[in-house]
Amino acid sequence: MNAVAPGWVDTDMCADVFADAKFRKSIEDSIPVGRVAAPEDIAWPIVFLCTDWARHINGEILNVNGGSVLCG
Repeated sequence: MNAVAPGWVDTDMCADVFADAKFRKSIEDSIPVGRVAAPEDIAWPIVFLCTDWARHINGEILNVNGGSVLCG
């Protein structure tokens, strides 16, 4: 079994947080790729893990966070 660990994602759940443009900019500045992920940025790696291309990947946590570390 594998898992995906996303970083910040621009979803309805985060809309209130991202409503403050200054705070959103500070989040984007802390992400090495310079932007908050779109839902598709998280979905495509999940799709990959569900294909035969990933058939020999097992027991991994795939960090999909634009290069940032949220904790740990």
